[in-house]
Amino acid sequence: MLTLKQDHSELVVLSVLAIGPSYGYAISKAIATQSDGYFKLLPSAMYPLLTKLEKNGLVTTSWEEVKAAGADPDSTGRRRKWYTLSPKGHKQLARRIELHRQTQSIIDGFVAQAPENQLASG
Repeated sequence: MLTLKQDHSELVVLSVLAIGPSYGYAISKAIATQSDGYFKLLPSAMYPLLTKLEKNGLVTTSWEEVKAAGADPDSTGRRRKWYTLSPKGHKQLARRIELHRQTQSIIDGFVAQAPENQLASG
């Protein structure tokens, strides 16, 4: 497992939400699944990040009541908070993707210069 840095976490979460609205646990599962388990965003990092994204206007939220299967129809269920990428969030995601691609291109330039025989012995 690799730990995502804050900047990468934001990029990954915004990318997941670009696919469609989701809630915290499902976002976390999508990140783990899409990365074949290499990246995990634990609740201690996920929920403060989602709160920050909401405060910055990058996501909007709504609530849903969820009941367990077979629950009494008159009982109240637990509440689940859904996150949706806002228009401002879409713009931020596009900027973050462009910055990521530029950074990756620069790093690739350095990596391409490293002699192959020194990498294996090093």
